[in-house]
Amino acid sequence: MTHAGGRRTAVLLSAFVLLVTGCASMPDGGSVNRVSPSQSAQGDAQVRVFSVSPQKGESAREIVRGFLEATTSDEAAFRTAREYLTEEMAKSWKPFEATTVLAGGPSARKSRTELSTGDGYTVEVTGRRIAEIDANSAYSPADGTYRKDFHLTKVEGEWRIDSLPDGLVLGESDFQRIYRPINNYYFASLGPDAESVTRGEDVLVADPVYLRRRINAVTETVKALLKGPSNWMAPVVSSSFPPGTRLVPGQHLSLDDSGALTVRLNAEGANAGRTQCARMAAQVLHTVQSQASAEVSKVVLNDPDGGLVCEQTREIADDYEPGRLNGRAKRAYLIDEEHRVASLGVRSESSQPVGGPLGSGGVEMGAVAVNRPEGEAAAVTRGRRALYVASIEDGGGALREPVVSSEAKTESDRLTAPSWDGLGDLWVADQDPEQPRLMRVRGGREDPEEVPVADLGKDERIEAVKIASDGVRIALQVRDAAGDRSLRLGRVERGGSLQEPQVAVADLRPLAPQLEDVVSASWAGHSTLVVVGRESGGVQQLQYLETDGSISDQPTLPGINDVTGVAASEEESRPLLAETREGIVRLPPDANWKMLSGRDSSPAYPG
Repeated sequence: MTHAGGRRTAVLLSAFVLLVTGCASMPDGGSVNRVSPSQSAQGDAQVRVFSVSPQKGESAREIVRGFLEATTSDEAAFRTAREYLTEEMAKSWKPFEATTVLAGGPSARKSRTELSTGDGYTVEVTGRRIAEIDANSAYSPADGTYRKDFHLTKVEGEWRIDSLPDGLVLGESDFQRIYRPINNYYFASLGPDAESVTRGEDVLVADPVYLRRRINAVTETVKALLKGPSNWMAPVVSSSFPPGTRLVPGQHLSLDDSGALTVRLNAEGANAGRTQCARMAAQVLHTVQSQASAEVSKVVLNDPDGGLVCEQTREIADDYEPGRLNGRAKRAYLIDEEHRVASLGVRSESSQPVGGPLGSGGVEMGAVAVNRPEGEAAAVTRGRRALYVASIEDGGGALREPVVSSEAKTESDRLTAPSWDGLGDLWVADQDPEQPRLMRVRGGREDPEEVPVADLGKDERIEAVKIASDGVRIALQVRDAAGDRSLRLGRVERGGSLQEPQVAVADLRPLAPQLEDVVSASWAGHSTLVVVGRESGGVQQLQYLETDGSISDQPTLPGINDVTGVAASEEESRPLLAETREGIVRLPPDANWKMLSGRDSSPAYPG
């Protein structure tokens, strides 16, 4: 292979690719060609990408570019990338310390910081940073400027890098090609509120992380689980694995022909008792299942010598099924043209008023939320002044006094639509400029308690609330003083006692930083939300986002205009609903949007 003067690439396509038919074919001739990282990212996801070794006589900048491009390869330990480093640096460089994602890829070019001093040379690497992935593989949006110095020295007449930051720096397209999202599962820390539901200590919560593709997928997945939850999730979840639990070195984990997975743990992990071990195995099964194409039938946990510690079958592990507090979402709900609470069958095209006082029309309603068992609803009046809770079964009795009222003068400053968690608690925000507050109504019946929200600015207020079924994550739509609306995710931290519980929302983080204006959002899975918003200077769009702020790998949604609200279910098989200026539309599987009603409004699934 001849060396090109200005290195533009550092990846090679393997001598074979998978054809669209799924069959492999070996080419009859031809050479192996260089392709740019963006070309490789756009190609077949099954194409293997290999790196190019440094060439003789390359300049310092070419060496830095070649190194950056070599880190986009599929090599497990970056053997070729280390060839661009001095021997000492190659041993000490820690590529997995962190990963920085740049919008258009890194640039290594002549700039004010590129200096030549004797035998040394400094190259500045820059780009627009959009995200960071930490040592625990957790993704977080991080808008800003990336600027780092790479220092080089001559080794036997050739430039080599002798100083550089730990970690990787990748362009967005390369990151999407190289990394895959998975969900690690940990148990929710619900404090005294765990008593609200059966086996409340066994509620699994998804903690999304990013792992490299095609690098021992199952092995790396289990390793990531054993590291423990991400820093953001750690205060509200726990792992059943004893501290220090790791895999016995040298294992290459995979499912056998029956779908069973056998894992050997070190001495710390093998010391767990039977009950604890069963919970550990459930975590492994559901975490591996979230990214495995085949069904995991059983998880076997062994000690370092291969002796059985415990095993967990698929049937038993279903008792720990993630999202078991979701409810089944048997129906969708809305406000009909007569301002009554009504229900809509999953395949029905017309709504029917619910039973009980909320479906009678005695008080006009403007928005509704139905609890997960679908026995009670909370509805905000048409003017958003009062929140009522009542049975939606036939013969539900008379409407009681409102559980929450707002004193604000205008409708837009009053109550948001409510939201139920899977513990049976009701959440709502009052936008009153004189007393903005987030409230929880325990069991939908008790006196409302104000919930403090850390990181909420003085001139910001909550204008929409969506709490996850697990009760430890809450999505808040926040409007600032300029009228801009953003979406943020908060941790719901619980403590105190059963008689005097304490709850607070902490550590708000952006969920859709790329969107300038967020119109609506709804939970759409264990770690996924569907969001309606608009980028700066762009048109409105619907997209799936992960709870870490990354773009979901779910299929792109068909376009639709003038959306004012969206409703999804954490029971992922349910069709998406949207409210537009023309009425309510539904998105069936593998189809396009279909108009249901031009008279109904405010669609919602249970939750």
